[in-house]
Amino acid sequence: MARKAKRDLTMDEQLARGPLDLPFLMLVLFLLGIGLVMLFSASYYTAYRDSSRPVLNNPYFYILRQAGYAGAGLVVMYVVSRFDYGYFRLLVKPLLAVSIILLIICYIPGLNAPIKGVRRWLRMFIFFGPTYQPSEIAKVAVVLYFSARLSMRDREKKRRFTKRTRLGRTLNWMERIGLLELVPYGLVLVVVLGLVAFERHVSGALLVAIGAVAVLFVSGISLKWFIGVGAGGVGLVALMYVTTDYVKRKFEIWLHPELVDPQDGGYQYWQGVYSIASGGLLGRGLGNSNQKYGFVPEPENDMIFSIGVEELGLVGAYLILLLFALLILRGYWIALHARDKFGMLTVVGIITLLAAQVFFNVAVVTGLVPNTGISLPFFSYGGTALMIQLAEMGIILSISRQIPAPRKD
Repeated sequence: MARKAKRDLTMDEQLARGPLDLPFLMLVLFLLGIGLVMLFSASYYTAYRDSSRPVLNNPYFYILRQAGYAGAGLVVMYVVSRFDYGYFRLLVKPLLAVSIILLIICYIPGLNAPIKGVRRWLRMFIFFGPTYQPSEIAKVAVVLYFSARLSMRDREKKRRFTKRTRLGRTLNWMERIGLLELVPYGLVLVVVLGLVAFERHVSGALLVAIGAVAVLFVSGISLKWFIGVGAGGVGLVALMYVTTDYVKRKFEIWLHPELVDPQDGGYQYWQGVYSIASGGLLGRGLGNSNQKYGFVPEPENDMIFSIGVEELGLVGAYLILLLFALLILRGYWIALHARDKFGMLTVVGIITLLAAQVFFNVAVVTGLVPNTGISLPFFSYGGTALMIQLAEMGIILSISRQIPAPRKD
């Protein structure tokens, strides 16, 4: 019986099977490994003194869970990196729709999984399983949706409407100044940001907005719209400061921490500062932090960087930030060399999200900005968030596979 002849690979298939960007992959693995070590150091005492279910005083609880999610996330990253990223275009609308539905479910009692009265979490299997935040999915869904639409922007023709009616003349004016083009993106952002913000997850809404704005900016949208939106954002924050007590409280703690009772709002800030200050140049040594013994709140989560500085010192902190900086710069390098505009915009959006998370987490710990509750990628405890981050890295690696080889003259 004759054997079937092997089908020749198409150009797209050959590109999709190209080599991964090794520097980017190694930086991800370095940060993940360091993050797991720091999480174990920062979390074992918290877990040891926690007798509630499911921890039950197990000092290895957080690290075992995070390591399991990290292993699963690496598998997801590898699988995603093997896909031709062009097929992600087909998934952008369903993914965005699913993320919006999940955000809506957060408001339904009995289906959501509120923690400390905040309704931003769901369970993996609705009624049981680990919790996750749908806003994590919404962030990447918005980036992919905007990237897919804006990558076709240069091919779209200007729309013309009848001049005989007031509506037609208004639409022509909106098209001429570029406003009509922004309407679909504005509607998506209003829906997603509204759903996330009213969960009392302002930091999540901020990250969604940053990813969307990065993609819009790089795609060539006029700078005047960003100035206008930025001014509107400042006005909205000012309005929230005046009308919302908890936002006003955050700003008061940030601006005047010395006037706030350390036991009443200023506790987290001051304990983080003490942790950083006691690290010195070279640190106390890995595992030797004093502040993690019940002083720094959430040492395994939002405040993990302060424990890292205390144990590894200023030198260790700079090395961690250097690795993040190299990862971000390499990501932008991949964006500049991507095969097409969709790949370029997708990488810019994802890497900008990563950069924003790193900046805001470190800035909160050091008192540069008000407390936002944003975690540190690859370091902070959160299994499903880690898996989504690694899946995002897989998307970037998939795009890196298809970077055209340099011409040989």
